[in-house]
Amino acid sequence: MAMLRMHNTGIVVENLDAAIAFFEALGMTLEGRSLVEGAWAGRVTGLGDQSVEIAMMRTPDGASRLELCRYNHPAVIADHRTAPVNAYGYLRVMFAVDDLAATLEALRDHGARLEGEVVDYAGVYRLCYIRGPEGLLIGLAQPLG
Repeated sequence: MAMLRMHNTGIVVENLDAAIAFFEALGMTLEGRSLVEGAWAGRVTGLGDQSVEIAMMRTPDGASRLELCRYNHPAVIADHRTAPVNAYGYLRVMFAVDDLAATLEALRDHGARLEGEVVDYAGVYRLCYIRGPEGLLIGLAQPLG
């Protein structure tokens, strides 16, 4: 047995169009968008009959993907978007960027706000956490040197 690669990370959102626009502004490309529904899909998730609209976003290097999901039914039953960074479970997705200041400026037009502040990590990275669409926690890292 051997893992081949990580396929994608899934994020459930309320406003799929706004999330797509945000991640496009970050530099990702929309690979496709579709409706996934029916009992077969619910057997995978354990939700039974479901209807979910998905958008697959690809990083510029083609190596990583985000699957953005908006559930039509069943209704979403939990909301982790306002959890602090030290809460149990998935923390955030982090992206490497070439210019942190320019990235932050571009994402502000899409509602992004700093969670803390931009810091220098040992002269290796400039790092920050932002809250993106719907409060999603996203990390940004600019390699230095």
